[in-house]
Amino acid sequence: MKRRCDHRRELGSIACSELNDVGAEKQGWLSEDNNILIALEMHFIAIATRSFALLLNWSHLKNHPDPPLKIRPDMCPIEAEYISALQWIVFDDFTVLSLGTSCGYLLFYSLQGLLIHKQIVNNGRILKLRVRETKRDLSEDASPEELCVVMPTAIARFDGSDIKRTLHRWFQGRHSDFYDQDSNSEDPETSFARIPYQLWNVSTYGLCSDAAITGIMPPPLIELQGSQVYYCAITIGHDAVISAYRLSEDRSRSIVGAILSNVVPAAFSTISSISNMIFFSGQAQQKKPEVKPQSFSRASPLTCLEDYPRKGERLTLSPSGTLAAITDSLGRILLLDTQALAVVRLWKGYRDANCLFLEILDNENGASRLHHEHVNSDYCLCLAIHAPRKGIIEVWQMRNGPRLLTIPCPKGSKILQPTYRFSSSMGSPLAYLPLELFILNGDSGQISVLNRFVYR
Repeated sequence: MKRRCDHRRELGSIACSELNDVGAEKQGWLSEDNNILIALEMHFIAIATRSFALLLNWSHLKNHPDPPLKIRPDMCPIEAEYISALQWIVFDDFTVLSLGTSCGYLLFYSLQGLLIHKQIVNNGRILKLRVRETKRDLSEDASPEELCVVMPTAIARFDGSDIKRTLHRWFQGRHSDFYDQDSNSEDPETSFARIPYQLWNVSTYGLCSDAAITGIMPPPLIELQGSQVYYCAITIGHDAVISAYRLSEDRSRSIVGAILSNVVPAAFSTISSISNMIFFSGQAQQKKPEVKPQSFSRASPLTCLEDYPRKGERLTLSPSGTLAAITDSLGRILLLDTQALAVVRLWKGYRDANCLFLEILDNENGASRLHHEHVNSDYCLCLAIHAPRKGIIEVWQMRNGPRLLTIPCPKGSKILQPTYRFSSSMGSPLAYLPLELFILNGDSGQISVLNRFVYR
C-alpha cells in the first residue's frame, strides 16, 4: 500500500482585525488585489498597500502575539506617490524593512517604525527589490551580498557592506543617545551620506516588467581581465520577452570620483553654511536644493528574444543565479540558463502562475543522514509552480528531473519565501538553511511550510 503523507506543516494564523485595513474582509483579497505587496522574514511578515505597510510578528503566533505595527511613509501627494516595492533586509544584528516608491525613492525602516534612511535611486517607479549574494568565483565560499533595485528603464545595485555600514551607524547612534527625541523628524537624506550604488540603463529593448542581476560574468573578448568587474543582468518585458546585458562596474569613481562627488560637495556645503551664518544670519534659510539621481554606468546589450504577442511577466532566480524561471502572458514558463543565455526547459498551460526555487531533501540522499546535520549536497534544487487557476502547487526537480509533488492549494493563497539573510564576516558560520516554500492562505490567514523531506 502506498504511503500517504502530508507534505505541509501548519505554523499558525496571522488573522487579526488589523488585516481588514488591507482588505482582508473580502474573499480572495490576497490573489485578486495586485496592489497588495507581501514580504516574508523568519520572524516577521510585512503586508503593504499603496499608502502603508503592516508589520506582524508571526513567530509568536502561538504565544501572546505582538500588536501589528503600521508604517505610513511621508510621500508626495502632488506626484500621487505610492509604495511600489517591499523587501526585508536581514543582518545578524538587526532587521529592517525596505520600501520602494513610485517616484524612485528607497526607504529603510526599523522594526519600531522609525525611518532610518531615505534616498532617491532614479526617477521612475521601483518595481522590485531583490536581496541575494553574488559569487565572484564558483570556488568562493564567501560572496558579496547585494540589494538590486529594479525599475522600468534602469537597474541599480547596492553593495551589502555599504548598506550594513549605514544601518549600523544609525543603530549605534540611537544606542548612544546621539539622536534626540525630535530626530525622527529630521530628513534622513541629510542625516548621513547617501549609500553608494551603481546604476545602469537597461531600456535598449524596451521597458522591463522585471529584472535581476544574475552574477559576475567574464569581460568582453577584446578586453583583458583586470580590476574591472562585469555583471550579467536579465530583463523581461512587453517588447522583448527576455533581454540580457553586460553591466560594467564603474571603478573610475572609486577614488577620484568619490572625492569629486562626495567630499567636494560636502566641503562646499559646509563653507556655504558658515558664510550664510555670518553674513545672512538674519535672513530666512533658503530651501534645500533637490537631490538628483546619479548618472548611468555602462550597460552593453547582449541579446534579446522578441516573440510577439508574448510578454514577460515575472522572473525568479535560483540561489546561485545560474537559472531563472520566467512566466509569460501566454501561460508558459521558461527555464533560462543565465550563463549560456539559452532556454533549457519549457512548461505550458500555467496562466497567472508564480514560481519559486526551493531545496528539498530527497529520500535517497536523506536516508544516510537521519541522525546527522544535513549539508548542502543532501538537497536537490527544485522549482515550485503555483497554478492558481488549477488550484495546485507542483514541484519539479531541476534541471530536467521529474515532477516530485502535486499538492492542492486553496483559492486565495500565495507562495512566499523568506528573504535572504546577509551573512556575517565574523564569527562561526551558521548551519546550512535550505530554501523553503511557505504558503499563505489569505482568506483564513493560515500560514504553512512545505516539508523538506519528500518520499518517492
